[in-house]
Amino acid sequence: MKRMGMIFRAKANKALDRAEDPRETLDYSYQKQLELLQKVRRGVADVATSRKRLELQLNQLQGQSSKLEDQGRKALALGREDLAREALSRRAALQQQVTDLETQHQTLQGEEEKLTLAAQRLQAKVDAFRTKKETIKATYTAAQAQTRIAESFSGISEEMSDVGVAIQRAEDKTAQLQARAGAIDELLASGALDDQSGLAKDDIQAELDRLSGGTDVELELQRMKAELAGGPASKQAIEGGAAGSQDAAQQQSSPHKFDKQ
Repeated sequence: MKRMGMIFRAKANKALDRAEDPRETLDYSYQKQLELLQKVRRGVADVATSRKRLELQLNQLQGQSSKLEDQGRKALALGREDLAREALSRRAALQQQVTDLETQHQTLQGEEEKLTLAAQRLQAKVDAFRTKKETIKATYTAAQAQTRIAESFSGISEEMSDVGVAIQRAEDKTAQLQARAGAIDELLASGALDDQSGLAKDDIQAELDRLSGGTDVELELQRMKAELAGGPASKQAIEGGAAGSQDAAQQQSSPHKFDKQ
């Protein structure tokens, strides 16, 4: 079971590594940092809101305290010491609340300053990470393109390997067809195979065609020389020579014919 678990984890890790794109991972990390920065900013806003609410309460209590103090003075001026004592008692109770609110206000103000500083630092880190992220993404994209180009040039990429295999198969088939055509030509020339088209000639006829072709060339050459010379005697000599050449050709062809027979 341990071995199976290890094999499964290794396979899964390899599959994940093959499917992972570092650029997508960097973008996801940047998105998470932005979400964290947004939460910190909301926290700063909440603390600032609480601080502002305390300030409003403090202003209200301080206003009531000032009012009670004025009432106590007026009561003493009118000879109502009892009213003045009551006003001062109430003012003392309000003053205790003011003291508590001021303590809370100072605490919230300190928390707000800490969160503001943390948000500023986090903002700087997020900005730096964004710059680094874009640099890494650009470098990775360039390296990926260079790798693909190098693989294409070297022929080890999957696409180029398929093309190379197709070219090799085409070359092998072409060579095989050329070898087969050459072998058939050799067999036809040697007589091992019969030409079913009826256009092939036997060896005797081929030898006769060769001899007659050579004689025709000599006759044509002598005729052209006679035309250039322009003499009738030369034309008769050419005609006599042509007759002699034909007799010689017939004499040469006869021995070959007997030899073949």
